[in-house]
Amino acid sequence: MKNRITTLFEKKKEGILSVFYTAGFPTLTDTLPIATHLEAAGVDMIEIGIPFSDPVADGPVIQASNKVALDNGMTVPLLLEQVREIRKKVNFPIVLMGYLNPVYQYGVERFIRDAKAAGADGLILPDMPLKEFEKNYAALMEEVGLCMSFLLTPTTSEDRIQKIDALSSGFVYAVSASSTTGTKKDFSTQQEHYFQRLKSLNLHHPHLIGFGISDRETFATACKYGAGAIIGSAFINRLNQSSQLEKDIPTFIKGILKN
Repeated sequence: MKNRITTLFEKKKEGILSVFYTAGFPTLTDTLPIATHLEAAGVDMIEIGIPFSDPVADGPVIQASNKVALDNGMTVPLLLEQVREIRKKVNFPIVLMGYLNPVYQYGVERFIRDAKAAGADGLILPDMPLKEFEKNYAALMEEVGLCMSFLLTPTTSEDRIQKIDALSSGFVYAVSASSTTGTKKDFSTQQEHYFQRLKSLNLHHPHLIGFGISDRETFATACKYGAGAIIGSAFINRLNQSSQLEKDIPTFIKGILKN
């Protein structure tokens, strides 16, 4: 079967909304219902975070959700079980995103195979070295049919951008700022120049813009320059404040997508 991420980007060229949330947060059993509510609300793709005790690239909101999830008892095997259940309920692409440490502990090759078997469509492992991926895992990822998305930032050189584009599959993750997640509420002129530069490179793969996407305005700005955007910290904030996920999630997403 064709990869769902590839199919999504072939069918929809702009305005793609991907939402990140941490597995096992706010409660251990919320991973599945959050996914079903997001699909029903019109989200195109989800990124499920693999909780880790030292998420250094993340801001305080996502860091706190990692701690809660781990305290709740979330583990990599349990996450994969939950993904298997989610896949029975939803049709949109599922991406697993996390740091290498828990993946190494599980076994990288085993994780790749088990993630695919559970129903995941792609991985984002921000601290995976490009050379290591190319040498040890690229062939396996292609064999099992999982996409890998690498991150680039405003300080990434053009040569490295081209390398990231070549090694990625599905889409490239364009980080809006060289900082942690959840730190900005709008985009500077400098950031928009960076977005324009990325757009002008005509990369082989489409790119989604992440970090700093928090509302309708920042989502719309990101969509001017890329295929869409990723919302993380703002959504986790909403989950943290929610007492009724089935009502609050659609309301939040409608606020992002409303024209």
